[in-house]
Amino acid sequence: MSASEQPVRRLTTSDIGRMYADGERIPMLTAYDFPTAKILDDAGIPMILVGDSLGQVALGYESTVRVTMDEMLHHTRAVVRGTRRALVIGDMPFLSYSTTEEATENAGRFLQDGGAQAVKIEGGVRSARIVEALVKSGVPVMGHIGWTPQSQHGMGGKVKVQGKSRDDARALLSDAIAIQQAGAFAIVLELVPEQLAAVITSRLRIPTIGIGAGPACSGQVQVITDLFGLGDFKPKHARAYADLQGTLAAATRAWMADVTAGSFPGPAETVRMDDAVLDEALGRTADDRAPGAVDRSVGSLIPLDRDL
Repeated sequence: MSASEQPVRRLTTSDIGRMYADGERIPMLTAYDFPTAKILDDAGIPMILVGDSLGQVALGYESTVRVTMDEMLHHTRAVVRGTRRALVIGDMPFLSYSTTEEATENAGRFLQDGGAQAVKIEGGVRSARIVEALVKSGVPVMGHIGWTPQSQHGMGGKVKVQGKSRDDARALLSDAIAIQQAGAFAIVLELVPEQLAAVITSRLRIPTIGIGAGPACSGQVQVITDLFGLGDFKPKHARAYADLQGTLAAATRAWMADVTAGSFPGPAETVRMDDAVLDEALGRTADDRAPGAVDRSVGSLIPLDRDL
């Protein structure tokens, strides 16, 4: 069997661990729908996060706090259907893991109903007990510390870099160690000073995935709309690799102009039938007009809106 004929195998957390051990930088992107997931999977992305960021970038909510388990599962299923190779991670939404029992039930829904292969949980020391319980039950877990959007109201509401003071930096180090000891296979560092992120990365035995945490992390994640140049919000830590917003707007205006001008649809987008068949269907052939019969040409047919 040639390399091109080899069956596609979905990656596991062990594959991510091997990438980390081999010193490979690990890319991860978010996705929320089938076509985007397929594009990312075909491009070779090893990990796709169905992030609760979908609340803001796909559903129009003002924050991630509004996102429900049912919404997360709906989008996770779509992403899983669009992938064959990538490890798909479901983001546990706000208040879906307050207790170990609740966390186990909802994580199980992600794997059984959503088809994900892992889940992500926000919080360090405070979430370590939940992470440990899930890992013991057989659920692979990715941690998430630093700026944790689900806790934004308890963190002052305003998005800001975490760990800049001595005490905060020490707390983040403790968070990272606690999540590693709880059994997580990786950990997201969001909005952390690059020097602190580098130290955390060097002290862990699991990969760190940075977002706004500098280049020293084991890998990087970006929200797909930021990567593609969609939306008006442009985070400082993001880099747009395309301007799909401009491209889509231009395509929309061009199509509208063609419709207004009557040039769309044209011959290439139009299907015709045999005129003789149409005549037969409408009773316009010679066989349909017996001697002395009423002329049934189109102009003399009974209007379709007349009461019979």
